[in-house]
Formats: sequence, C-alpha cells, structure tokens
Amino acid sequence: MTWARPLPLVALLALSACRKDDAPAHLERARTAQFEQKPDVAIAQYKLALDLLERDSSPQSNLYRARALRGAADLYAFQLNDPRRAIEVYRELITVCPEAPETLEGRLHLAGLLWHHFRDLRGAIAEYTSALARNPPQSAELSFTVAKLYFELQDYEQCELEAGKVSQKFETSVFVDDALYLRGQALAMMEGRKPEAARVFLDLMDRFPDSELRAHALVELGRLKADAGEPEAAIELWVDALKTHPTPQAVQAQIALVRGRLRATTPRRVGDATAAFDWDQFPVSERRGGEEAAPVKGPLPRTSAEAVGGTAEEAELELKMPAENAAPTKTP
Repeated sequence: MTWARPLPLVALLALSACRKDDAPAHLERARTAQFEQKPDVAIAQYKLALDLLERDSSPQSNLYRARALRGAADLYAFQLNDPRRAIEVYRELITVCPEAPETLEGRLHLAGLLWHHFRDLRGAIAEYTSALARNPPQSAELSFTVAKLYFELQDYEQCELEAGKVSQKFETSVFVDDALYLRGQALAMMEGRKPEAARVFLDLMDRFPDSELRAHALVELGRLKADAGEPEAAIELWVDALKTHPTPQAVQAQIALVRGRLRATTPRRVGDATAAFDWDQFPVSERRGGEEAAPVKGPLPRTSAEAVGGTAEEAELELKMPAENAAPTKTP
C-alpha cells in the first residue's frame, strides 16, 4: 500500500503513541480529523487502520477495511484534489471489498473521475455498468448516464439502445423524457433513421406535454423538416418552440436564416398581385415571375410589322395606314 501521503515529523510522533489502538479507533480519529479539515492527519489514520487490518481475520475486518479505503479515496478526490491517488484507492476498494456497501458509491465516484478528469469515457461506462449490476436505487439515472456517454463517444447506435432501455425499463422515472430526447437525437445522427427520430420526438411531446424538453423537441423536429426540404413546416415548428424555449434568440436566428434562404431561392409566382406591375423594380432577367429572359437590345418595336420581323418599308406603310383599316377592337 503506497498511496499514503508523507506526514510532518510532529504528526508522526503524535500518531506513534496510538499504534496500539484497534482499527475502529483509528477510523474514528480519521473521521474527526476529516471534520476538522485536517486531511493529511485523516489519511494517516486510515493508513494505520489498514495496516492493523492486514493481520485481522475477524468477521468485522472486511467492513472496517472498506470504510478505511472509501474514506481515504474520498479524501484524495474531494479534499486533497489528487484524482490519480483517488482512482488508485477506489480500485483497491473494488478489488479487496467488491460486495461492501461502500464499494457501490466508490464505483460511482471512480466513474466520475475517469469521465471528468481523464476523459476515459469507456472506463466510466464500465464502472457505471458494474454499479448497475448491483441494481442500485438510482438505476434509471445511471442507465441514462451510460446512454449519454455513448452519445459523447459518437456511438449513436449503442446510445439509442441504452436510451431505449431507460424508457422501457423505468417507465415512471423522471429520466424518461430525457431518455426519449436523447434517443431521438441519436437516431437523427444515423443514416436513414430520421423518420424514426421524428416519431420519437413526437412521442416525447405527446407523453410529456409539460416537459421542459418539449421546446427542444420542436426545434429538433424543425431541423428534420428543414433537412427534408420542408422549410415552411420547419419555421412553423420553430415558432411554436419560441413560446417556452430557454434561449429564444437562437431559435429566432434559425428562423431568420431559413426565411432568408427561402427569399433567395423561391422564384416569383406568376400572377403575384404584389409584384405584377413593379417592372421598374427588377432587372429584365427577373421579370415574368422569375423566368430568365434575355435583356432586350436596341429600340422597342414601333409596329406589328417590326415585331414579326418585317422590313422598315412595311413598318412605315403600316404607320400611314388609315385608322379604319386597322384591326377592329372588341366592344365590351
């Protein structure tokens, strides 16, 4: 056992007078030192208890050993800010006392250190999975955490499976709506599974109409609609999401972006009353409802003859023609 921190000489002399005490006495002193914010003294007391327990074969020895290891590991993790030593002691706890009550919580602390301090996501998943095998009270939360870690690993297929387990196995848990949302996100990231993702988001909104995730589900549904070439439907969903979304500015920015793309790509409709006579507002190539037309070169034709390619003499003759010979007009 090499993880104990060295103590100042004065502390060592004070502790040497207590070596004849039994393990429970050292555990009590360790807890007292921990309460008094003396983590080095507490670590030393836990080490003394463990040294005594190595030669103890009584039925209670394993209980005291688990308490000493858990106490020392927690000190390293939360007071001494030494995650590497904490991991070392948590692993010793798991190896030496796998069935002790202290070991379950130790596994969870170990998983958190692996995840947040060392980004060992698969190591964290292994510890959470081992904890779940003990069927702890927080199984729904742990199962959801495992699904989240798979999403972080971009293993979307496994994430979808783990999130599905939460909603099926823990139907009354407060994590079911979270699991449905995560499952929908995972499905949306997989090729060819977007229709399933949409159904999961709709299921979330149907089953949990008051969930704070409803607005987020609307946003995700809108993205699926936009990706499917239905921008108007996407905007409608996003407008609905604005009512309760925690960051409406982000949703508004998405709406503005898609509306801008619509304006830039949608051709003007034939017969649009708002733009029918605004010829001076647009270049020639944009007239006639957005049809591409070649710009007109030279002067406009003055007569019907010119319009159909007649000669200048024919056009001049048409201009001199008496009005009564012109084509008759219809009377209303």
